Amino acid sequence: MRRFKVSRGCSASCRCSEVVAWLEVCHLATQFYTGTLRTHNAGLQVKMLNIPGLAGIIVFYLLILGIGIYAAWRRRNKGGKSEEVMLAGRSIGPLVGILTMTATWVGGGYINGTAEKVYDKGLIWCQAPFGYALSLAVGGMFFAKPMREAGYVTMLDPLQQAFGRRMGGMLYFPALMGETFWSAAILSALGSTLAVILDIGNTVSILVSAAIAVFYTIFGGLYSVAYTDVIQLFCIFIGLWITVPFAMVHESVGSLALNETNWLGSIEPTSPEWGLWIDYWLLLICGGIPWQVYFQRVLSCQTPTHARVLSYTASVGCLLSAVPACIIGAIAKATDWSQTDYGKTPEGYQVKLVLPLVMQYLTPTWVAFLGLGAVSAAVMSSADSSVLSASSMFARNIYQNVFKQEATDREVIWVMRASIVVVAAIACTIGILINSIYYLFKLCGDLVYVILFPQLLMVVHFRDRVNTYGSFVAFCLGLIVRLLGGEPYIGVPATIQYPFYDEETGQQNFPFRTIAMLVSLFSLIVSSAIAKAIFTHKILPPKFDVCRCFHRAENDELGTANLNKTLPLAMSKTKEDVSPLKAAESNLYMPVNGTMNGV
Repeated sequence: MRRFKVSRGCSASCRCSEVVAWLEVCHLATQFYTGTLRTHNAGLQVKMLNIPGLAGIIVFYLLILGIGIYAAWRRRNKGGKSEEVMLAGRSIGPLVGILTMTATWVGGGYINGTAEKVYDKGLIWCQAPFGYALSLAVGGMFFAKPMREAGYVTMLDPLQQAFGRRMGGMLYFPALMGETFWSAAILSALGSTLAVILDIGNTVSILVSAAIAVFYTIFGGLYSVAYTDVIQLFCIFIGLWITVPFAMVHESVGSLALNETNWLGSIEPTSPEWGLWIDYWLLLICGGIPWQVYFQRVLSCQTPTHARVLSYTASVGCLLSAVPACIIGAIAKATDWSQTDYGKTPEGYQVKLVLPLVMQYLTPTWVAFLGLGAVSAAVMSSADSSVLSASSMFARNIYQNVFKQEATDREVIWVMRASIVVVAAIACTIGILINSIYYLFKLCGDLVYVILFPQLLMVVHFRDRVNTYGSFVAFCLGLIVRLLGGEPYIGVPATIQYPFYDEETGQQNFPFRTIAMLVSLFSLIVSSAIAKAIFTHKILPPKFDVCRCFHRAENDELGTANLNKTLPLAMSKTKEDVSPLKAAESNLYMPVNGTMNGV
């Protein structure tokens, strides 16, 4: 034991003060090692550093990191091709595919945001988890099989083949924003969870967690991501369902009967909010389809049939995974928080902390150990999927297809790895700055719904009715109409005030997002038809066909790198003796009857 050296001139009272100070140090050290250390903030608020919770997070982080590194090591001799890194060599089996698809959607934004919304506005407004789950079923019904049969590598491949490299590159930006917002929502949820446990703030939590996810994603690609997703799903299942019964029997929790706790929420029959409610449902279901994070799993399946079954099964899994999060949100609403160690009802910014607060303050220590650690590892494991998806599209569809067509696989892989770091950094910044997890969760699908969904729908099912001119017009009009509708959360005023506009809050209660999507869809069809009529009827000479959609340009350096839109998507087949993408390109890029596609 360290001894305090006391000078001769020191009085007895001084020596007593030193002894007292030393005893306080010992007491604090004892509290630290027993997990009961409390820190005081300005003498008003008392917070607890949960050492068992910290230990749980470390254990689960090490588990996820170890599995990711092990998966990367197993594929070390097969990582020379970009397709191997992006799609795991199309070797994902049915079981792993179902688990990784479910786990990818059931991340931090999914569970934390669900609990947040049920607590804040009730179950009726908790649309995101159920809407995105239904989007998987719709995607499996209409998109999974034809996309896998064509042998694509990314979701943007059919768009670039139909509209050309440059227009396809432009469509990358709404896809990038969607994936980045999704990653930010996941990281924001993770930061909230760790902030409750460690009292260290969102910033450090988000940065550390993102760094771990980026580390194994860089080296293992989709193979590492898929197998960490499997562990994530089990962590979610165990952590949430163990929390529910212990939280329900806590003495501070009241009855969940609707006549005592209105966790269902309500909308008046004559309320204009029904328009907003319907708008969000359509956005989530249709806007949940054009995501690379979804198609990356679809395209990595061994067969087209597996891709479709994977989508249906994962949809059911996502619906079931939302149940415990909804219950936790209802429990939080029925809790008298003044009787807990937290000491106050979560309001404002604290609303997004509802799920970790329930785990920390309404369950025993060992349950918090499992719940908080498991959820933290789970939300970290979902962030890697979105980051990998956005980076794959950049490396494949921007760098290789637009800027450097002769790039080698090794070069593409390194560009993708650098992109992973950049996208993760952007997602971290957004996750730190934006408060509401649920709002960020739904904002993900906004631009994807308005811009990408109409274009992907037409390319996959009505390829011969669209071209590059229509795609560009639809992109611009859809974006403009959506922005003119305003977005109060990010300070964009509403230039167009639709019916039932709320002047006080600046909220559009009319389904204006769906209107913007329909404008984008119809302008795509109409503009494409007008452009086709102008050039096929020779109203304008071929030299004005700047996108080379209808006439072969002399000495065209791209040659066969342009797609004939009259060739149905279903006619393309994947050859086993070459790369699936190259097989699709050889079938889809060949011009027929002198008809060319956009560049």
